[in-house]
Amino acid sequence: MARRAHHHVYVVELSKDVLQEAKFRRCNPGYVQGQPCVYVGMTGLDPDVRFDKHKASIQANTYVRRYGLRLLPDLYEGFNPMPYREAVEREIEIGIDLRSAGFGVWQA
Repeated sequence: MARRAHHHVYVVELSKDVLQEAKFRRCNPGYVQGQPCVYVGMTGLDPDVRFDKHKASIQANTYVRRYGLRLLPDLYEGFNPMPYREAVEREIEIGIDLRSAGFGVWQA
């Protein structure tokens, strides 16, 4: 029986205050001043629900919990939903693409 494609990639805009975190800066040596900082993730939930869980400290990424501002659906909506394996690959691709554009990117 074929499984339903229900996984999503999502991108969260992070406050520029995340740049005060040494670990974030070390992981983004190519960050271009003025570009957005983002978290790129993947979930089996609706991205809005997943963002709310991050902010409520439920299975949360620290950077999203502390610095998450809003979802950036223009960067991911066209891909969703998709099968699990495709979502894993797409999450990595989005992170690479955004980093190459000078974004500060965090991925779990």
